[in-house]
Amino acid sequence: MSNLASPSTESTSTLKGLWLLMRMDKPVGIYLLLWPTLWALWLASLGMPEVDVLVIFVLGVVVMRAAGCVINDIADRKIDGHVKRTQARPLISGAVSLKQAWLCFFGLLLLALLLVLQLNIQTVYLSFVAVLLASAYPFMKRYTQLPQVVLGAAFSWAIPMAFMAVNQHVPSWIWWLYAANLAWTVAYDTQYAMVDRDDDLKIGVKSTAILFGSYDRLWIGVLQLITIGCLAIMGTLLQLPWPFWLGAGCMALMFIYHQRLLKSPTREACFKAFIQNHWGGLALWLGLVFSFL
Repeated sequence: MSNLASPSTESTSTLKGLWLLMRMDKPVGIYLLLWPTLWALWLASLGMPEVDVLVIFVLGVVVMRAAGCVINDIADRKIDGHVKRTQARPLISGAVSLKQAWLCFFGLLLLALLLVLQLNIQTVYLSFVAVLLASAYPFMKRYTQLPQVVLGAAFSWAIPMAFMAVNQHVPSWIWWLYAANLAWTVAYDTQYAMVDRDDDLKIGVKSTAILFGSYDRLWIGVLQLITIGCLAIMGTLLQLPWPFWLGAGCMALMFIYHQRLLKSPTREACFKAFIQNHWGGLALWLGLVFSFL
């Protein structure tokens, strides 16, 4: 009897590996990209956006987050085996080949292009910046201590794209929202990087967690204050009603809880703080939803 796996078994195994490569089993990354996208769509539309635009952006979030995870694992394939948290990733375990990973990445980019082509040409132009930022991020950790800033720029780029798609222009005040999300992203991805800091120091990978060192909790707090401050400036400029402020207040309370968690910065505490960030993004979105009812 042959010990070789059947073609159907191999195909199933590959599909499972690709699913894991795209992190579809870990949706928190989708949420963290989705909430600021929804903030922008609700603000641009002054309420519920057109259904077709909403569907395109939600699908775009899922596709681009998956593409970002794939290119991240391609870039890190020679170091993930040395990091405790990433030793079982598909490219390390052999569940997915490098060729399959590249095909998956370009397939996702093609799907993203097909989605954005349903929008106006100005939004299509902006989408190329999104692809550049998302593709550059995984390689930045080799050259700068601030790769989280590049990730923040990438995760925030859906904000001007949403306004361009809805209104055909980008108002100046939205950069307060962009800055808020960028600071928030750097804060929560620093928490994420703190989980791997010991391993990253050994293999020479750079991050804000390493840059901040023993002052990591302080700098995360500064970034969280910047987030709330920028949101407050935007809310004041737009004279948003009380539900927005309630949502922003819930996000601020979440930040205070994170500061308590990080008093003892174990791997578990840092990861728990990171995972819970999306609830703050959800709270702010709900605040905007009720603001425009």
